[in-house]
Amino acid sequence: MPRAARRSTSPLAAVRRYFGLHQFELAAYLGSSPELAKHQEAGRRTLGAATAQRLLPLLRALPAAGPAPLAAASTLPTTAPAAGLAPPAAAPLLARLDYCQHHATRLRRELAKLETTLEYARRWLAALPALLIQAPDERATRWLLRRQAQATADLDAEASAHYHLLRLRAEALETEAAALAALLPPAGVAAT
Repeated sequence: MPRAARRSTSPLAAVRRYFGLHQFELAAYLGSSPELAKHQEAGRRTLGAATAQRLLPLLRALPAAGPAPLAAASTLPTTAPAAGLAPPAAAPLLARLDYCQHHATRLRRELAKLETTLEYARRWLAALPALLIQAPDERATRWLLRRQAQATADLDAEASAHYHLLRLRAEALETEAAALAALLPPAGVAAT
């Protein structure tokens, strides 16, 4: 059974984690081979004076509390502003906001039409059993059966998926529009 890998606590590992470097990238900076850097990071070889001298500026750049590795992109906080970034330019945000609002409105109109179709289909399916029993002739029965088939198709799993995809796209665009509006300075306040 393979043993679990332990996380290295060596200075090379700390620098690599903090700066997001691969071993071969750090080895290139240090002027050593990737194999040597691997052994030094694992503690099987000691750092030479020249390697330690080259590593020192990177170690000094680490935070005093020790380097915290960056989280995966999906776990990074989304609400905290990025430190050191200038306020965003308004023009691209306004353009995207306009796009989001326009397309969300278009999707909401499409959803309203679809909801009307779905409501009619539900009404037909509720009324059809009694109508089929009371159908005056074969022609009326065929017509009602076509309505039943159409209403059933309007409410099937594919139609449901289409409805939910439209709804989710509209909600996503509305959420993005709200986030963009929050990034923009209030009306009448000039961006710096």
